[in-house]
Amino acid sequence: MLFQHNTINCKGKLISLEHPIVMGILNVTPDSFYDGGKHKSFDLQLAQVEKMLQEGATIIDIGGMSSRPGAEVIDEMTELERVVPIVEKVARTFPNAFISIDTVQSKVAKAAVDSGAHIINDISAGSIDNRMYETVAKLAAPYILMHMKGKPQGMQHHPVYENVTLEVLDFFINEVGKLRELGVKDIVVDPGFGFGKTVDHNYQLLKQIHVFRILETPILVGISRKSMIYKTLNIKSSDALNGTTALHMTALQEGAKILRVHDVKEAMECIHLFRKLEEIE
Repeated sequence: MLFQHNTINCKGKLISLEHPIVMGILNVTPDSFYDGGKHKSFDLQLAQVEKMLQEGATIIDIGGMSSRPGAEVIDEMTELERVVPIVEKVARTFPNAFISIDTVQSKVAKAAVDSGAHIINDISAGSIDNRMYETVAKLAAPYILMHMKGKPQGMQHHPVYENVTLEVLDFFINEVGKLRELGVKDIVVDPGFGFGKTVDHNYQLLKQIHVFRILETPILVGISRKSMIYKTLNIKSSDALNGTTALHMTALQEGAKILRVHDVKEAMECIHLFRKLEEIE
């Protein structure tokens, strides 16, 4: 049986991954695909964080730039103005919460960690800002390494793979090696559902998540309300909660340790049922 690290070290505080956990999404953007502009004020943002923590989220993932297909990379100052104040407020208001910063820019990552964030979640795997890896190493922060083919602006324009799972695995082997050489100890891999993949690519990856266990790193899955669900069901993202939950169970059965979600309560229920199944011999 392949080993996966069962803890993430966040500034000396450990997140246990003995059982799967939930990362709750807090987008402080006007244009994210599902909840853009939904949490405009600090009061609304903190209320959403409190709700997600009460429902069982272990990590709160704060993002100030949309990564939906076609989105542009915003300037550092705009992103800093969006995320640093709320990171500071969440860290002060909920001192026991673990915070991740969803960014592709090293200056934003450093400012967020200095303001109370613990984890850096980078959809670009250092490809947009070549200082990201060295910044992560200097900060000694856990790093979520995601696969994306291309950039958000054009990633969904006819992505092609010979074998999507093996190509993503090769990418991870290479990038994890680079990070290890720099001394980064806590790495989480994210296959990047919807980031330069067709619907069929996404389902192939989901069905073969177990392949990534060879990396001996925790696996994060982010499929919440994405187009692989609502396009398949011919519905809107606002109606894709049931489909999300169904695929979360598959992800857990395949070895996912972290579910990145908009809907914490339902994801936690899925984990509880999964754990019950595991208990039965």
